[in-house]
Amino acid sequence: MPSVDVVSKVDLQALDNAINNVRREISTRYDFKNIKSEITFDRKAKSIHIVTGDDWKVKAVTEMLIGQCNWLKVDPKCLDIKEIEATSHGTVKMDILIKEGIPKETGQKIVKLIKGLKVKVQTAIQDDQVRLTGKKIDDLQEIMQMLKGQDYNIPLQFTNMKN
Repeated sequence: MPSVDVVSKVDLQALDNAINNVRREISTRYDFKNIKSEITFDRKAKSIHIVTGDDWKVKAVTEMLIGQCNWLKVDPKCLDIKEIEATSHGTVKMDILIKEGIPKETGQKIVKLIKGLKVKVQTAIQDDQVRLTGKKIDDLQEIMQMLKGQDYNIPLQFTNMKN
């Protein structure tokens, strides 16, 4: 029986390249001259840490990061942007968390939506992914197209398609 997995994964290498491009852009921009700006990426904690002069510059760095993510085909929906905080050094900081995996509530919404379509497809939530199994591959492809049109605030990919 044909099956496909609905997952939410982030290409960490492409995200690292986007962050390096932002660092390079910060070093060449005139409005960041003589201002200590730092953007760091922690792969294990899956977080990005930005420290710079003021709120406006943090927003500029965030916009540069989103632009680079779009350029390198990393969906910006994977970025969970937190609040801007002041530091004791007169600068501001912001953390951005990277969202990977489908949360249980979102997985339940996906399953409920598929069951409401009355298509002969079985769904199963497995940890942080949803497995779809059906008799016809066309049914799976129809559901994949429908899921692409939905907005669950996370990027969805379809992997492990078996016939």
